[in-house]
Amino acid sequence: MTLLLPGAQTAPPPTRPPAPASATPAAPTPVSAPERFTVQSDGHPIAVWGRKPASNVRGTILLIHGRTWSSRPDFDLQVPGLQRSVLMSFVNQGFAVYAMDLRGYGETPRDATGWLTPTRASQDVTNVLAWIAPRHPGVPPPALVGWSRGAAIAQLAAQVAPTRLSALVLFGFAFDPDLQFVDVPAPGKPLMVKNTAESAQSDFISPKITPPAVIQAFTEQALKADPMLVDLKADGEFNALKPAKVMTPTLVIFGERDPGVVAEDAGKFFARFGTGDKQMVVLPGADHAAQLEDTHDAWIMAIVNFLNRPTVKK
Repeated sequence: MTLLLPGAQTAPPPTRPPAPASATPAAPTPVSAPERFTVQSDGHPIAVWGRKPASNVRGTILLIHGRTWSSRPDFDLQVPGLQRSVLMSFVNQGFAVYAMDLRGYGETPRDATGWLTPTRASQDVTNVLAWIAPRHPGVPPPALVGWSRGAAIAQLAAQVAPTRLSALVLFGFAFDPDLQFVDVPAPGKPLMVKNTAESAQSDFISPKITPPAVIQAFTEQALKADPMLVDLKADGEFNALKPAKVMTPTLVIFGERDPGVVAEDAGKFFARFGTGDKQMVVLPGADHAAQLEDTHDAWIMAIVNFLNRPTVKK
């Protein structure tokens, strides 16, 4: 049997936490842009966005976006009158947080090949993790949070370079570990297909938790940041994903209504992780874009509660 990762070239992008703390206050508008950094990864410039508390940083986080859109719309969305910036919400909880644009996304250029592979992406992630750590001495290595395809890339990085992260959060991604990923044949050259407003709106499937202002803001900011669809290949490399090899503390989190996650598969996936320090959270009513919808606060606090969990002495 085979498994096609959501967002592969042949498919269009689709794409109970503990009681949350009080809702994060709405951010004033306009909001200043995050800091922008350029990190060299094996000679290629990677755009990294960051926000941090003025003092008393309790930890660091690196966010990895999904298949279609880059970090700014996914993790720093600005919605008038609503707080939907993941970066800002984590800062409010005391974390210095960073989000990288993978090759070809946002402000990171494609490399000379024009393609992005899972292995290349995971190597870039490990290089950015290594860049973050010395910026914040005295706290653990960064927690790595990946969304959808970005979660698969985050898991690859965790398997290859476990010492570069302190925790792994896999959001909107789980698969039956007994299946195989399909390695879809790539065309002779990158297709350079334009992104569309319809694609930008496709992840928002729950009207009751999706304010129209969020959809409008995401559509505008996503198309501005990523006018072109990135060309991917070599999805067969995801067959290196083996939950049993992950010894890093891991949180698996997804929305109850996420069309890309089958609950039975998620249970099998979760059970196979090698680490005994693991949790799985299902967000009631949420779908694939839980971090941007009215489930934003619950999503933030589920991750913060995991990162702040008491240490168990063995």
